[in-house]
This record gives sequence, C-alpha cells and structure tokens, in this order.
Amino acid sequence: MDPSFWHQRWENNEIGFHEAEANPLLIKHFHELSVVKGCRIFVPLCGKTLDISWLLSHGYRVAGAELSQLAIEQLFLELGVQPEITTVANVEQWSANNLDIFVGDIFDLSGKMLGQVDAIYDRAALVAFPSELRKRYTAHLTEITGKAPQLLISYEYDQSLMEGPPFSVSNEEVHRHYATTYDLTLIASTEVAGGLKGKGPAKENVWLLKGQGRS
Repeated sequence: MDPSFWHQRWENNEIGFHEAEANPLLIKHFHELSVVKGCRIFVPLCGKTLDISWLLSHGYRVAGAELSQLAIEQLFLELGVQPEITTVANVEQWSANNLDIFVGDIFDLSGKMLGQVDAIYDRAALVAFPSELRKRYTAHLTEITGKAPQLLISYEYDQSLMEGPPFSVSNEEVHRHYATTYDLTLIASTEVAGGLKGKGPAKENVWLLKGQGRS
C-alpha cells in the first residue's frame, strides 16, 4: 500500500481506526506476555494510540514505529511532553520520558536503531498491510525484535465484503507467517459487535506468540 494513502488519511483526519480509549483487549490480555515493569514494549504502526499512554502509565517503556509525522506530533502533544528529535538514516527518532517513536517507513528501521525490545504489541500493523506485504512485514518484525514475545490482534472476515484496512488475516495465515519462529496460542476470539464497519460479520482474534529458542 502506497505511503501516501496513510499520509492522506491523517491529513484529512480520516482516522476511524484511532480508538478513544486504550484497547480493552490490551488491558485484558497484556499480562499474558509475562513482562515486568520497566520492560520495553514495541508498538508497530502505532499512530497516536492511547495504548501507549496506558503502557507508560503502568510502568513500561515504549518504542513505536509510525509513518505519519502528523500522528506523532499529535501523540506527543496529547501526552503533554516535548520530544527530542534526532535523525538516523531515513528515520527520525522522537524521544521523551521512556518513549521512543521512530517516524518513517518501518522497513527502514533496523534492530540496531530500534534497540532492546522485550515484547511486541501489534494491534494495528499486521492487519494494515495488504496480503503482498504481510510476509515481508512479519519477517522484518521478527528480525528487528529478535523474536520478542508478541501480543497480536487480528481480524478475520470475508474480504470480498469490504476493502481493507483492516485486512482479514486468517488463523491459517498467522500460522504461516509465524509458526516457524514462534509457539502460537489463540487466547481469545470474539465476534465484532455489529460487524466490521457494519459491512459483515467478523471475528477479532488475540494471539500470544512466544519465540522459539530466543536468547
């Protein structure tokens, strides 16, 4: 998907994917990651999600990656903190108070640039990529985080009823991308109330991924 799609969505404030509160599934299932306070949580394609504020308020450090600078300007404004901005290769790093956001294309972000990751929270990244990019994304995410454990939220629905994002990612596809490097557990699967965008039934699935042989 062309980056201009996301830039335009933010510029036009077409951000129906942005939730007005921390995601209930994060609050309910985050403990499954078994990480202690002070650990660093990576949130790919984070936007200005209030999940970041929730994680910070519970004593975690947060790293994020986001294409839209506008989204991150709003994030720091809403958090009430002034970022320090540095440039590393093709990515800007916005940092303040246990928070590091890498602004740019996530595929330009290396493990060295990202630094330590103790766990991943993917609510909006995998489902944001069209099918032709999901294999590249999952391989890249696994590489730059060193197979950090992951709480993954995905949607499953009849893709013919609606264009993504969010795209439908079947349970079989989750296994196809991650089963060689992670032990996967489907910890919750619920029907989306009223269907996805009112266009058809959908399930919201919560996965726990634990790395195999992670050092």
